[in-house]
Formats: sequence, structure tokens, C-alpha cells
Amino acid sequence: MQYIVLDMEWNQPWPGSPSSQKVLPVTIHGEIIQIGAVRVSEKQTIEDEFQKLVLPKYYRRLNKRVSSLTGIKEARLKAEGRPFPEVMAAFQAWCGEDCVFLTWGFDDIGILKENMELHGLDSSWVSRWYNAQLIFNAQTDGASAQKSLKTAMAMFEIAPTRPAHDALGDAYHTAVICTRLDLRRGMDEYRKAEKCHEEGFHGADIPDCISRSVFHGYLDKDAVLKAMGGKENLCPLCKKRMRPSRWVAQPGHRYMTLSKCAKHGEFLVRIRLVREEDGTFRASRLLYTGESAAAISYRTKAERLPPEKKRRFLWPHRSVKSGKTEN
Repeated sequence: MQYIVLDMEWNQPWPGSPSSQKVLPVTIHGEIIQIGAVRVSEKQTIEDEFQKLVLPKYYRRLNKRVSSLTGIKEARLKAEGRPFPEVMAAFQAWCGEDCVFLTWGFDDIGILKENMELHGLDSSWVSRWYNAQLIFNAQTDGASAQKSLKTAMAMFEIAPTRPAHDALGDAYHTAVICTRLDLRRGMDEYRKAEKCHEEGFHGADIPDCISRSVFHGYLDKDAVLKAMGGKENLCPLCKKRMRPSRWVAQPGHRYMTLSKCAKHGEFLVRIRLVREEDGTFRASRLLYTGESAAAISYRTKAERLPPEKKRRFLWPHRSVKSGKTEN
């Protein structure tokens, strides 16, 4: 068996641009423009590398932010990039058989499968996949927050020798980290680590957090907010429905609202949204006391919202125009 440590860069259309209005055969969250991979042997030694640029077919105009972050220019893509099916054929041949894929985070493998489906390619050969970030987290300090690649390198005292935000550079640094981990044990215990991630545990207690729970099967963000502010928004003491105030957005697809039980007072609800492989959303919910630091943070941020946003986030089950409760 061998480990293939994979990283990719992808292009996204600028919001409101003609490319963003394109209706594609398959929904994708980005079109891959660079693939980088490093082979790690079963004995966890670095072997060889793979790197290819991909010529985008659908989002041909390179997003300026993507170009600035990665250093990739349109001229270089046109000169060196090859069509996605051609690159994937070369990548599959390079990978060989009996391999396990490792990425830093959840995004890359999902983007890869979306792009393969878009081009009508079989993705079953990349099904053996693990998030090295979860394995790292489980085998280090078990902190509540997932570590960035840069932070993980610093913790292992790994000096950067390749450029960041370059597919091969990030894959190489991830591979170096992987050589310091017990990958066999990490794979054996992966489901436990994944469940901890889903439920927000990560082996650490969260101050003032009363309960943690996970909900599955929502079609979109609005459906999540409606449920979390409605039928799932129950008082932890009497189990009666609480009334939420406006939702406040936070980085990383997180939202929070201060909910009130008529009998037991206020509680802070914080949720994190994650898109599942089937396209639905999973919501991880944390419930805090009304006097917690999280609740204080919410009140501060809510007061800073402009009036129009205050009206918009006031009450997720109530129409702004009519004031009628939706069913």
C-alpha cells in the first residue's frame, strides 16, 4: 500500500460575472486548475511527486483573487495547462494501484469528485480517502479547532521549503507532516475522529457549552436556519420551543442567534454548516448559557448590524413584508 498526499487549486467565477451565471451539467464549487501530489511509502518515507496545470473548460477567466493567492496567471494556464481528462489519466497512471489518498481538510476530495463527474469520469478509484488534518488533530493535542497547515508545520518544527498556496508545495508540506504521524492508527481510529469533528467535540471541553448535537439532511442554508430557529430550537430545561432573535453570520459557515425561553431565559445557539457528499447540509449545533462569553459576543455583534440587516435576521419564520408566520 502507498499513500498519495493530494492538494489542488481551483478557479471560481467572480460573483455576478457571466461565468457565474453558467448552468453546468453538474454543480461544482470550483474548477480545478492545478493538481499536486506526493507519494509516501508504506514505511512513511517520501518517494516522488506529481504536478500538472489544468486548462479550465467552463470558468476560463481566472478570478483575480485566485490568481493573486496562487501566483498562477492566465497566460501560464493557456501555455502549460492540459484538459482535465488528460491530466486525470496521467494522474491515475502515476498513482498506480493499492493507494490511499490523504488531503489537508475536507474540500479537495469533494472538488475532485465534482470535477470528475462534470467530465463524465469514474471517481471510484479515489474512494479510499482520509483527512490528514483530523488524524493530526487526534494525535496531537486534541484541540477544539482544526489546525491550519502552517500551524501544524510550526508545531512539528517543519521549516517551509516550498511555496504556500501552490498545489505541489502544500501537498509536499502535508506529506512531511504525514511522515510524523501514525497513519495506520489514524486510519483505524478515523471514524471516531470524524464523529468528534461532526459533533464539535475534538476531545476538548467548550466553556459554558450546555449541549452539542448534529442534524442532517437539509437542502440549503435557509432550511437549516429555519429548523434551528424553529422546531429544533428547544429549551434544554423544559424542552419547549424558544424564540430566536436575528441570526448573525460568522466566518467558516457559522451562524449564531440568541434564543429565549419564556420560563428559563436566554440561551445562545451557534451552528456550523457543512455540505455533505450528497449535496445536503449537516448542521452542528452548540448551545450556550445566556451569560456566556459567546452570548456576550453575539450581543455586541448584533448591535453593530445595520438596520436593514437587523430586520432581515429578526425572526426566521416571519415574513418581513407581511409579518405572517410561515408554515
